[in-house]
Amino acid sequence: MTTTITKPPADAVPEPPKNGRRVRRPKAARAGGQHHAGPVAYIILIAFTLISLFPLFWTAVAASRDNARLADTPPPFWFGANLFDKLEVAWSDANLGEAFLNTTLVAGISSLTIVFLSTIAGFAFAKLRFKGRGAMMLIVIGTMMVPPQLQVIPLYMMVAKLDWTDQLQAVILPSLVSAFGVFFMRQYLLQALPDEIIEAARVDGASSWRVIWHVVFPAARPAMAVLGMLMFVQTWNDFLWPFLVLTQLGNPTVQVAVAGLGRGYTPDQALIMAGALLSTLPLLLVFAIFGKQIVGGIMQGAVKG
Repeated sequence: MTTTITKPPADAVPEPPKNGRRVRRPKAARAGGQHHAGPVAYIILIAFTLISLFPLFWTAVAASRDNARLADTPPPFWFGANLFDKLEVAWSDANLGEAFLNTTLVAGISSLTIVFLSTIAGFAFAKLRFKGRGAMMLIVIGTMMVPPQLQVIPLYMMVAKLDWTDQLQAVILPSLVSAFGVFFMRQYLLQALPDEIIEAARVDGASSWRVIWHVVFPAARPAMAVLGMLMFVQTWNDFLWPFLVLTQLGNPTVQVAVAGLGRGYTPDQALIMAGALLSTLPLLLVFAIFGKQIVGGIMQGAVKG
């Protein structure tokens, strides 16, 4: 005995339910519906968040204690009564007010210049056709393999010859270009910027600079935000080169100023931790203000790509 199954025609209208109610699909099955995480996912995220925040918490705890208490076993895991006193001493002894201004100036100029030049160079390597493009890109990548320590001696000789020691331009000029930034923007623009858009702009009579301003920069905005954030943090935390060409009493950056804290036969660990805590707070503030925009830009670029 065989059973014949008849399929309804494609243009058939489904009959409404007999009870007059519409059948609701689950939220996850709807078009554009959001998937909600389960309790295990929230537990894992909370655990990783606490682990990530523990070094900052421990720095604040150590800054509120003294050397004798920090040497105890087990060490303290809660705040003492000296936190604000240590922060005040660190601020005045290290001249952190001037150091914050200097570091903001250095990091801001370096980040903006790196983002601007890296975007233009990345566009050239990604979309323009010229002789030697592959070889030049290999040279740019090859400079990333050179350890920074090998650049210190010739760079210091140039700074000394220009009489730039203990001046901010000695820190700013060597950090205006980044090979990583060029490579990063090239890889992003290869996927995020279609060739058809550039060709359409060329057909409309746009010059190269107009294409860069009105086509490349809007398309590269998410990657520019990420690169700017990375370069700002890197420049803010840079220590070796500023320590060699700047002094704590002249034009120090934050890291140079903090390096002079707690010196003596017995270093004051709590004072050093207080300086480290103060030097970290501006970065947390910047990320708290612009973090949502940066993450949104990353997601926007991922959807467009």
